[in-house]
Amino acid sequence: MVQESIISSFRAKLENDPSKSTSLATVETLMEVLDRSRATTVAEFQNELKQVVAALEKTDYSSTSIRSAADLFTRFTSLAPAALLDQEDFSQVLDLYRQRARSFIKNVRGSRAKISKCARLFFTHHMNILTHSYSKVVLETILDAHKSGYHLNIWVTESQPDASGKLMLEELKKNGVPATLVLDSCVGYIMERIQAVLVGAEGVMETGGIVNKIGTVNVCVIAKSRHVPVYVCAETIKFVREFPLNQADIPKEFKYRTSVIAKDQLESEHPDVDYTAPEFLTLIITDVGAMKPEAVGEELIKMYI
Repeated sequence: MVQESIISSFRAKLENDPSKSTSLATVETLMEVLDRSRATTVAEFQNELKQVVAALEKTDYSSTSIRSAADLFTRFTSLAPAALLDQEDFSQVLDLYRQRARSFIKNVRGSRAKISKCARLFFTHHMNILTHSYSKVVLETILDAHKSGYHLNIWVTESQPDASGKLMLEELKKNGVPATLVLDSCVGYIMERIQAVLVGAEGVMETGGIVNKIGTVNVCVIAKSRHVPVYVCAETIKFVREFPLNQADIPKEFKYRTSVIAKDQLESEHPDVDYTAPEFLTLIITDVGAMKPEAVGEELIKMYI
């Protein structure tokens, strides 16, 4: 029953706040687990987290984002001095974990604002930007630039099969940003008018490549053929310890939602995401600054040391 209430809380966070990322909802949910925890050892506490994360991954939200957020939350939160861990009173350890977790969540909540500010260094007035699908961090970045006085012209792919680009278009127009919807098959035609491609990511891999909405790789490959820079806006909480080299290397749970996997008929299903290799990306714009794709592996090492 406790686990069911935790999952319900996770769903409610995302349903009640459409702007909230799956990653942030994940760490906020794990914070609730930590607040309720009565664990008496590190192993017992980590087992509590693992059980909840396994349950979260069975929802139809992005497993990529859930896994990366949970891994980093666990790693950051569970660091404690050896002298404290040796004490018999484990409640003091939990208190330290809670303190570190709140600091971690505060940083995550401020990630988009930092990305937005960094991304503006690469914008110019009257710039034609192409984006793919609906990305919350990309939307916030564009809206912040618009509010700061940048006159940007945004082209949005329709992004089938769910036409999520239409939602992006509606949000941009509602906020007064000039935007045009283009067919997915029209990307090659329109690319000669584009000065930059701006996309989000469900996960940034250790390779420096990204896993994102299906069709992203098509956009990025065409952009490179036209010498158009591709900027990826992604929070560092989305950095994942996976090393895919091609589409076949993407874990099954990243490609398909849990409900689809449960049907056991993947041969007749289209994947939700694809993998874009680092050679097709110009920069990853994160909350710790802009970096070349090849720097992601080094950044991940820093996170887990």
